[in-house]
Amino acid sequence: MKYVVNKNYLNSQEFLTDCIVNFDTKGEDFGNQKRNSLKLFKLEAETFNIKSFKVPNIVNQIAYKFFRESKAQRSYEYASKLKSLGINTPEPIAYYEFSTPFLFKKSYYISAQLDCDLTYRELTRDLNYPDHEAVLRAFTRFTYKLHESNVKFLDHSPGNTLIKKEGADYTFYLVDLNRMEFKPMSFEERIKNFSRLTVHKSIVETMSDEYAKVSGEDFNAIFSLMWTETEAFQDKSKQKKALKKKLRFWKN
Repeated sequence: MKYVVNKNYLNSQEFLTDCIVNFDTKGEDFGNQKRNSLKLFKLEAETFNIKSFKVPNIVNQIAYKFFRESKAQRSYEYASKLKSLGINTPEPIAYYEFSTPFLFKKSYYISAQLDCDLTYRELTRDLNYPDHEAVLRAFTRFTYKLHESNVKFLDHSPGNTLIKKEGADYTFYLVDLNRMEFKPMSFEERIKNFSRLTVHKSIVETMSDEYAKVSGEDFNAIFSLMWTETEAFQDKSKQKKALKKKLRFWKN
């Protein structure tokens, strides 16, 4: 077992290790359990969110053992990087890894639990959500801040931005952090970064308008590219779903 614990939480290290070792029998299930398991663990006034990543396929077991960082390590390090850039994400607490001499096995990422008012997903599901346009424009400005900070969030999708209402303002927090790049982005890369967020043309129009305002770029150029990339992503997603359906049929 290998682990790294945030220096501010060293007093909780014994408790955190116990949570990891007994992850399957302790804690409270939280959120969607389909891809990876999420659980909450409470210690006095604090609640820890622990994400258990599945054992990777054999190729990645070798890759993570010898050649690249695990998803848990990347999540922890990227969270720390984001906070240093002034970008919100739940406080990174620790990561744990288990491996054999030649293969990588399980990993866990621990962060502080953050209770939010909504995610971006609510905006795309309910076009009449209170303050819908104001939240959407604030989200677009937040994305522009990511781009100006050279943060390319590869999983910029509806469930991966938590939103808290604080007075009349909205604060945004990134989660599911293991796929990121930190580099300057071209105009095309910036606009393509919006492609996974919605199927609604009206939302794309609003985001394009706000991005044009904050960036100084031409609205028509932004909207044309953003909508083209959105449609391309949706077409690709439909093709993947159709292929999976065929594969399931053949297996049965």
